[in-house]
Amino acid sequence: MSNNFNLYFDNAATSWPKPEAVYGAAEIQMREASGNPGRSGHTRTLESDRLIYRTRETLGRLFNIPDPSRVVFAYNATDALNIGLKGFLEQGTHVLFTAMEHNSVLRPLQRLRREGLITSTMIPCFSDGYPDLEYLESAYQPNTSLLVVNHGSNVTGSVAPLDKIAESAHNRGVKVLVDAAQTAGVISIDVQKEGIDMLAFTGHKGLLGPTGTGGLYVAPGIDLKPLREGGTGSQSESDTHPQSMPERLEAGTLNSAGLAGLLEGVKFILEQTIENICQVEEELRRYLIDSLLEIKGLKIYNPETEAGRSVAVVSFTVDGADCGEIGYILESTYGVLCRTGLHCAPLAHQAIGTFPEGTVRLSPGFFTNKKDIDFLAKALKEIVQLASG
Repeated sequence: MSNNFNLYFDNAATSWPKPEAVYGAAEIQMREASGNPGRSGHTRTLESDRLIYRTRETLGRLFNIPDPSRVVFAYNATDALNIGLKGFLEQGTHVLFTAMEHNSVLRPLQRLRREGLITSTMIPCFSDGYPDLEYLESAYQPNTSLLVVNHGSNVTGSVAPLDKIAESAHNRGVKVLVDAAQTAGVISIDVQKEGIDMLAFTGHKGLLGPTGTGGLYVAPGIDLKPLREGGTGSQSESDTHPQSMPERLEAGTLNSAGLAGLLEGVKFILEQTIENICQVEEELRRYLIDSLLEIKGLKIYNPETEAGRSVAVVSFTVDGADCGEIGYILESTYGVLCRTGLHCAPLAHQAIGTFPEGTVRLSPGFFTNKKDIDFLAKALKEIVQLASG
């Protein structure tokens, strides 16, 4: 078969394509309106200021955040998680985290442990990716201050029950930091209803924005130490960083072109409604799983999840075949783009039994269609037949 086309099944890494308005807004901001926000008083700067405020406000509508100043912009979810973890944790505190966490959580925690600042406990997860809530109840310690939870696994797609987890934590005075890299924009998130104290999100996945964008919601009453200090355009006479939000946690020039694109991505989601997007992606996930279940010798992880408990992430392995080789054949022979390996989540693969080889991961998005899935399933059937001899 020819590979003069590409079928994109890697939306869990970065969504593609984006709505046309996302491309246009980013280009217009660079070409016509790119003043430095907060740094001058001329019209282009003021327009950039208004753009950034509108983006905070629109994200607030999506996540039910009443005060836009509690939305802090970051480079991505990893950056936001670093701001939250290192800004919140004090020496001598204890942290809980789940086995589904991404390296964006595991590595910062490992550094803080190595430096003797914190201790931590991992909450095991079952083979379908869901955390062991009974174990969680026994894992709290007198000095536990934070529970970190991956809302949607980038390996199994499983969506953690935030309401139960937050209730458990808050009953003990423990704050909850949620990694919404895989769920923001595709699953309904209400920070007030679900008791989320900090929400880390990225712009380039489900929010349909450009790379280099993301942020952290910080609930009122939580005072984080700044990860970075520097220019903000305000209080320039002071040699200390501003204390008011969001400037307290932002330093340097913001990515106004990226945020212009992110604004349009979030507006697209609000126009389509999160319920509709969730339904479309659930139908695609189910159709993909049903198509793959027909292929003998192919094992799917977390295939039986009911609607609303998983995002559109499907991982699989093939008996006797290397995952990286399957990914290579999919692209080189069939023009299908996916991701293989450990997906920056080694503990998740240990939990589901695919460490250290990993899996092949397929992640359709809102713009995927069922004909793409039909072609993919046919290609995989041929690959598996060859692998089985």
